[in-house]
Amino acid sequence: MAIGAFDSGVGGLTVHRALVERFPAADLVYLADQANAPYGGRPGEEIVDLTRAGCEQLFDAGCDLVVLACNTASGIALRRLQQTWLPGYRRRKGRALNVLGIIVPTIEAATGLPWEHEAERRGDKVEKLDILAVFSTPATAGSRVYEIEIDKRRQDVAVFSEPCPNLARMIEEGAGADLLAAEIGGHVAALTKRIGRPPDRAILGCTHYEITADLFRVALPPGTPLIHQPQATADALARYLERHPEYDAGKGGGRRFLTTGKPGAQHGLVETFWGAPLSFEAA
Repeated sequence: MAIGAFDSGVGGLTVHRALVERFPAADLVYLADQANAPYGGRPGEEIVDLTRAGCEQLFDAGCDLVVLACNTASGIALRRLQQTWLPGYRRRKGRALNVLGIIVPTIEAATGLPWEHEAERRGDKVEKLDILAVFSTPATAGSRVYEIEIDKRRQDVAVFSEPCPNLARMIEEGAGADLLAAEIGGHVAALTKRIGRPPDRAILGCTHYEITADLFRVALPPGTPLIHQPQATADALARYLERHPEYDAGKGGGRRFLTTGKPGAQHGLVETFWGAPLSFEAA
């Protein structure tokens, strides 16, 4: 069978590439819902419906596991799909199927703790807070998933989210480096002003943003660590497959790239990131 990766657009390619590197023999299918991208400004119910449709397409394409390579879909839709849709869909298909997200691996990487861990609540004053910035879409920021889940596990980490309403769209459309640098610099400056100092670490909380990680490094103070979602997701999936041998990742090394939008070659920004020409098939 195969592993699927789903995103509203090209941002999930950052996760997909980490999966290709981690599982070179696996069969991997990528689906970009470019006809409906970006998701970050859409209502929650639309995000759930679009994510479910994407998962169904990947399961129909032969995938046993689907990774939501999208923070917005992971934060808004994943739990709903796992609880209310997936059990019945599994029964109808008669095989082991699952949908996983990227927020859990990211929070594990940010806290250094397993997802199951919850901090013991104490009244002691924390002497020094670790300021963690999360740059994300408005939908992810509005969900407050990073603030809520990290606070459960680490009392010494303060999370500040900065919604970036235009950045995913700009990356999706292949905006130039100068425009992207100005957009990113504005958001870093706004967050720094809001919290009173630069963050100690940062999460690029939209997989599109990883394509422009070098511009975030320039905008942030030198040496500010970035928590990389693609690597965290690949590491978590490797552990998951060890625990769940019922899921077959395939052994043919197949690679397919599908889109609900216009098929064909992608723009230069994506190809520069990917390191080679990249063409999508119609989904």
